[in-house]
Amino acid sequence: MSAQLTPQEISERLYRYDRISDKYAGLHEITEDKVKEYLAMGYLAVEGVLDSAEVKHAIDALMDMVFVDTKGALLQFSKPEKELWTNEERELAVRKVSRFVENDDRLKHIAYHPDILKTVELLLGESPKLVQDMALLKPPMGGGEKPWHQDMAYGPLAFNKPVIGVWIALDDADLDNGCMHVLPGSHADGATPHYAVRDWQLCDSHIAVEEDVAIPLKSGGLMFFHGLIKHGTPYNLSAKRRRALQFHYVGQSAVKLTPQEYKRIFTNEMTGAEC
Repeated sequence: MSAQLTPQEISERLYRYDRISDKYAGLHEITEDKVKEYLAMGYLAVEGVLDSAEVKHAIDALMDMVFVDTKGALLQFSKPEKELWTNEERELAVRKVSRFVENDDRLKHIAYHPDILKTVELLLGESPKLVQDMALLKPPMGGGEKPWHQDMAYGPLAFNKPVIGVWIALDDADLDNGCMHVLPGSHADGATPHYAVRDWQLCDSHIAVEEDVAIPLKSGGLMFFHGLIKHGTPYNLSAKRRRALQFHYVGQSAVKLTPQEYKRIFTNEMTGAEC
């Protein structure tokens, strides 16, 4: 359906902007009685978690990796790196930075932030371990869409027990620059086949857009979300940056799915169904 649509049309047809999520004012509000809400909705949004200094240090660390020294981190570009001649071209082309936690203390501090980990443990019900770290960057005037998907459909996150994502806004993530969108409660649908369309994604035609809830967050705010909740972020067609950190955690008892089990539940290999 959307293969021939423009970014503007995709943003208008596959996302809605009139249903805004409730948010908590700080991690101190995420107490044991909120676990039921998380289990029912599949996410919790919280403002004011990182202070301005922590946000600045994180942005500085990422920009150092993009422009100065990768420190062993992996950078994903939207066009060949050899074609990027200026810093502006480079920033506009960087979509993702990953595998940086062990190489930069500023970002490691956030990944292992004691208050964040305490909340992750509360929601998981057991001690967490970090299994993925990345930064997701949407530059101004064309930062790419991340189509609707479930995070556990990506191999590194295919575990036999729930994964929790922690998505942290470094810039204000607003309705016009690619904030997070979710289908509340959709994790209860379980693992759903994904297809290679614009990305590794759920079928556009299978998304209940009428149920979409947008989650704008101020810089330093975050959301905790279940690895099977259906979520996505539209294009950034504004003049603003939208940089975010994303960490994934599992409980210590979780183990990876076998390739065969992954194919059975997250792909169409068994049915041959098409998107």
